[in-house]
Amino acid sequence: MAGICKDIVLTHNGIDIDQYMLFIIYPSIVFFGLGLIAKRNEMRESVKYTLQALTCIIFSIVYFVAVPNGGAYGLAMLLAAFGALLFFMARKYMIHPEEGQEDQTTTSTKEV
Repeated sequence: MAGICKDIVLTHNGIDIDQYMLFIIYPSIVFFGLGLIAKRNEMRESVKYTLQALTCIIFSIVYFVAVPNGGAYGLAMLLAAFGALLFFMARKYMIHPEEGQEDQTTTSTKEV
């Protein structure tokens, strides 16, 4: 068994799994923190989505540039794609701001 294992070479991309998990947790904390602050301050949805998109894009650029040996390229691409999606959602709420508010009403029009 030892003869088989010595021929296996594992590549290392410069970061460990615990560091990679922290790279996932940092943008999550900022993303959900911005959502909480926006909800408490009653910000418009378009502003909230724009701030969250900028956060994702900034983390994506930092991970692409600062992490050695391409260790977080996949995460950087995922964050960039999510940021682009959030920009489209912000644009939707800028164009049609009333559509998001219709779904939140709970009053009934029926009389008993």
